[in-house]
Amino acid sequence: MSRNVGVIGLGAMGMGLGVARSLLRAGFAVHACDVRQPVLDAFASEGGIACASPAELGAKCDVVLIVVVNAAQTEAVLFGENGAAEGMKSGSVVLACATGSPQFAADLGKRLAEQDMKLLDAPLSGGAAKANSGEMTMMTSGPADAYAACEDVLDAIAGKVYRLGDAHGAGSKVKIINQLLAGVHIAAAAEAMALGLREGVDLDALYDVITHSAGNSWMFENRVPHILTGDYTPLSAVDIFVKDLGLVLDTARTSKFPLPLSAAAHQMFMMASTAGHGGEDDSAVIKIFPGIDISKGAK
Repeated sequence: MSRNVGVIGLGAMGMGLGVARSLLRAGFAVHACDVRQPVLDAFASEGGIACASPAELGAKCDVVLIVVVNAAQTEAVLFGENGAAEGMKSGSVVLACATGSPQFAADLGKRLAEQDMKLLDAPLSGGAAKANSGEMTMMTSGPADAYAACEDVLDAIAGKVYRLGDAHGAGSKVKIINQLLAGVHIAAAAEAMALGLREGVDLDALYDVITHSAGNSWMFENRVPHILTGDYTPLSAVDIFVKDLGLVLDTARTSKFPLPLSAAAHQMFMMASTAGHGGEDDSAVIKIFPGIDISKGAK
């Protein structure tokens, strides 16, 4: 019989759906739960098993992946009304994949252990494309028995699983540092392109030069094409970086550690969100620059 694995959250910028599809391809019986019924119905049409609530899913699965946006949503789907934890069996494993604070991960591990369940602190990186191909990067931490209980699941969804320690929270710390760099790089890319627009530089030529020069970054190469085409359909939204850079600053604040670039980038994303662009692609942070009209693309 196929092993029963659950995925709660088929959204999260497409990562949840990609994870669920990768599990299906690997031969698992994949149960899914999502607040958006059309997405859930579409997944069921591909061979997945739709569940009406996290509790229903939890009762059927011995491994449950929580692929939602933040810690509050993780809390709600596990311990809220009809939460998954109420029906999960002793020895079950939860993979908490949202970007959250290290302290939340540590506390969650203790709460699940009190119910004789295991946790992997398991933030994801790679976006929808890597999720669909089963090549996510996972920044994980947790006890050895939690890994042993879901090795086959990790193999199905990830190209690289980093094991960062036994203590819950270590995975979240590394993910937060990754998000520091990602957010700063997107903000810097937007600033560079805005200056190019102001100075009348041919933006296609600018993009080509930078991507073959020392100023390039993965985020510049990946996000600037959204600006060039004026397509701000969210793959990762402005508000994701409002949240994630906020977590970066909160984490550093506890040890009184200065992060001037992170603070500046956070303010840029906050400005974009306040101006009404929070649900747009994170490259829409370029819209904060005065006199820069990129709403219809650079061409």
